[in-house]
Amino acid sequence: MGLSLELFSEPSPEPSSEPVRSGKAEAPGTEAEVRAAPVDAVPLGEAHRRLGLRPRELELAVQLGEVATVAPEREGRRRRVSVAELDRLRAEEGFPATLRRRLRLVGAREGAALLGVSPARFARLARAGCFGPVRFSLNRYRSVVWFYLAAELRDTAEQQPELLGGALPEGLRRLLAEGEDRRPRHWRNRRIAQVLRGTDDPWAAAAAHAAVLAPQTVEEVVPDEAERARLEELRPDLAPVRPDSLAAREVVGRLLTADGEEEILWHRLGLTLALSTARSARPLPRPPDGRTGRGSAARPPEQALLHHGHQQPAPPVEDLPPGEPAGPGGDG
Repeated sequence: MGLSLELFSEPSPEPSSEPVRSGKAEAPGTEAEVRAAPVDAVPLGEAHRRLGLRPRELELAVQLGEVATVAPEREGRRRRVSVAELDRLRAEEGFPATLRRRLRLVGAREGAALLGVSPARFARLARAGCFGPVRFSLNRYRSVVWFYLAAELRDTAEQQPELLGGALPEGLRRLLAEGEDRRPRHWRNRRIAQVLRGTDDPWAAAAAHAAVLAPQTVEEVVPDEAERARLEELRPDLAPVRPDSLAAREVVGRLLTADGEEEILWHRLGLTLALSTARSARPLPRPPDGRTGRGSAARPPEQALLHHGHQQPAPPVEDLPPGEPAGPGGDG
C-alpha cells in the first residue's frame, strides 16, 4: 500500500541557515540552526513579559515559529529568545495586537462563526482534514475539545470558499461516511513537525517519531535496548494537558498514539531515517564489556498505559469554546 503524503498537514521542512520567523508550515529555516544562545538573549520567562504575552501564548508562538528561539550555551538548559528577535517583534506596526491576532485560538462554535458556516458543517470539515487543530483540552466529562488557529481558518475561507457552502466534494463525503476523523492525526503530525523544527539532534528527531508509536512497534524498529533507553530519555512532551486520573490518561494516550496503517508507516520511516543518521553522527557510548544494561529503558506504568491506548475505543470529542460546559460524548 502506497504512502499518501496528503494525509499530513506539516511534513518536516528542509534545513536552512535562518531561524524560524514565520508561523506558516512552509516557512524557511529552523530555530535549531542557531547553535548557541548569544549573550544578548533572555530566558523565555523574561521574553513573555517583554512581549506582553502569557506563558502559554509564548509557548504557542514558539511552536508556530512566530517567535524564534536560540539554543542554550550549555546542554540541558532551556532555549532563549534573542534581544534582536524581541526588538523585531516589538517594532511591528500594531504590536502587540498584531502578534496576538496571529496566535488567536478558537473553538468549534467561534470557528464556525468565523467561517460563516454551521457548527455541524464546521465539525465535518475538521473531521475530513480541511484544517487541523492546534491544541486540545479535556472538559470535566473527559471529552476532547479541539482549538484551531483563527488565522488558518481565515486562510481556508479565502483559498477554498467552495467548502463553505453546497455539497462537499465526493472524496470528503466518502471519508466522513467511513467514519474518518483526521483531527487527532493532524494534531500529532503538527506537534511532531514542531519538535523536528526545534532540534538539530538526530536522536531527538528519532525520539519525536518514536513518541507516537506503540512500544512494540518501537521495539521492532529499534531492537537495541540502549538505543530505546536513549529515545525514552529524549521523548518530547507533546500533550498540552496533564491528566489527573486514569480515565483521562487513557484519553490522552489514545491521542498521543499514531492510528492507521499509513500514519504508523510514516513515523516508522521517520524513526528509521533519523536513527540511521543518529548512529552515524552521534553513536552511543558503549560499556567496555559491550553490555547495554537493563532497567533504563523501562517506561513508567502510566507511560506504558498511554502508548497502549490505541487499543481502546476512540475518546468522545467536543469542539467548544474554552470554559463552555458540555454534556458527555457530544461532538460539535
